[in-house]
Amino acid sequence: MIRQLIKQVEDQYLRKEPLSFEIGDTVEVHQRILEGDKERIQIFNGVVIARRGGGTREKFTVRRIVSGEGVERTFPYNSPKIAKIEVKRHGKVRRAKLFFLRDRIGKATKLVERVDRAEKEAARAAKSAKKASAAAAE
Repeated sequence: MIRQLIKQVEDQYLRKEPLSFEIGDTVEVHQRILEGDKERIQIFNGVVIARRGGGTREKFTVRRIVSGEGVERTFPYNSPKIAKIEVKRHGKVRRAKLFFLRDRIGKATKLVERVDRAEKEAARAAKSAKKASAAAAE
């Protein structure tokens, strides 16, 4: 009974269109910042190293390196202050939490890029079409 009431109240605060990103993705988080009566967008880019919680309490952590120092920020998933999230790269990972990246330095923090099968086929088709057009031009 009580759980149903809590779920009803929480459902109205959930994000209407879900954000699509996964652990290991390199993302740009566009966050609305209020300064007095002005509003601006601030971008924080980095690798998603963790997602936790559920419902209105869901959070995700983004890590990046700034002048040799690791910086992590935790964002509430359903916050209205998050304008959008752009996925720049998909990382190939085998863990749910990437806390091991905290101990790594330099190139060791790079994740292998994950290429989906559909994207791979599209790239292959574009490459073969380009070769065919080049051969036809000769």
